[in-house]
Amino acid sequence: MNAVIIVAGGKGLRMGGDIPKQFLPVGGKPILMRTIERFLQYDASMQVVLVLPESQQDYWRTLCDEYHFSQPYTLANGGETRFHSVKNGLALVSPDATLIGVHDGVRPFVSLDTIRATYEEAARSEAVVPVVEVVETVRHLVDGKSVTVPRSDYRLVQTPQVFSSSLLRQAYEQPYTDFFTDDASVVERFGHPVTLVPGNRENIKITTPFDLTIAEAMD
Repeated sequence: MNAVIIVAGGKGLRMGGDIPKQFLPVGGKPILMRTIERFLQYDASMQVVLVLPESQQDYWRTLCDEYHFSQPYTLANGGETRFHSVKNGLALVSPDATLIGVHDGVRPFVSLDTIRATYEEAARSEAVVPVVEVVETVRHLVDGKSVTVPRSDYRLVQTPQVFSSSLLRQAYEQPYTDFFTDDASVVERFGHPVTLVPGNRENIKITTPFDLTIAEAMD
């Protein structure tokens, strides 16, 4: 059995409005609904655990009624940080799940091929993240100066990040540190290597008005 924890705890401040970004519509449907549907398109039996701040849950339920959204999911409360939000979601994942993905709620354009690649590779290597190549020049800031670094040595990380259930649960028993920027960093700190697979360039994280414009163009 596969599971995915979809984390949607943003306040949408960079959007400049009162509505959190995960609830904004793209192509006539809230971003978060599109994200949930994408995973169920890949695997209709997948358990979806949605992590939302308690203060946003009533509004989400109102949106579900308004858009007649009836896809199955389990609701978890958001935490103080992403780490704590994922940990809350993990507590509600079925013990029957063998693979668990963690995905940003505001990445509705993840491709089915990317989802498939991450889950299939995780069945072999236990810890997987999708990445894309860096296409722009990268400079590294050092002591107030900057130096060019070879972009071929770097990759941009996306989600879903997928892990074996036992590995992810053990890794999240570690105490929180600021080092934890994503789930792969938690698993690496636990001592397990992470495998990279190709992501898809369209799998953008919608966080700014410009991102929203791009998302509407891609729909």
